[in-house]
Amino acid sequence: MAPEPAPGAPVERAVFCDFDGTLTDTETFVAMLRRFTPDLAAELIPEMLAERLELAVGVRRLLESIPSARYPDIVAFARAASLRAGLAELLDELEARGVPFVVVSGGLRGMVEAALGPTLARAAAVYAVDVDPAGPTLRVHAPLEGDGELVSKVRAMALHPAAERVVVGDSIPDLRMALAADVVFARDGLRDYLDRRGVAWEPWDDFHDVRRALVARWGPRADGRRGARTR
Repeated sequence: MAPEPAPGAPVERAVFCDFDGTLTDTETFVAMLRRFTPDLAAELIPEMLAERLELAVGVRRLLESIPSARYPDIVAFARAASLRAGLAELLDELEARGVPFVVVSGGLRGMVEAALGPTLARAAAVYAVDVDPAGPTLRVHAPLEGDGELVSKVRAMALHPAAERVVVGDSIPDLRMALAADVVFARDGLRDYLDRRGVAWEPWDDFHDVRRALVARWGPRADGRRGARTR
């Protein structure tokens, strides 16, 4: 097993973004599980959403039930995913300010990379679940496993120390990451999980909303601009 990467140098700000249902318009990873392992997905996904089953346990069982021969089909399935509007504009803004954009996913790395396509090169790092398709079924490789997750999003965040940690997410896999953040952009189920814990969050529908809110929070850039106007 490869050693865990060492933390980078601290920065002023960093943005940590979920993949499934956040970078993508729909729950691509969940949809994949329901397509490629439907019976087990119907049993385990509601248990994970209800917080009765640890994500690491449920997701490992689901992934390791899928025949390795289906892995190319899984990657092709992800390649057809649509990215949420405003991502390019948000990345333009972050790059202009020198703010790293880190993708942290509890799903498959192959799916993340296929869905992002050329946009992948604009991420400072991507953390996701790796699988070995050499055997009859997929086998999970998760060096950042912890906190009940195959990819401990909090541990991934710690590899990119920042004075201000911004999280963008949508569901229960993002909860621990959101609780460790300074600013949380939440939508869908994540809002409910945070409300039950009394944690404040910022609403968003697409990345145009995230960009506008961050520009308002951070003020003018060093070049004197407040960012491009969109929508």
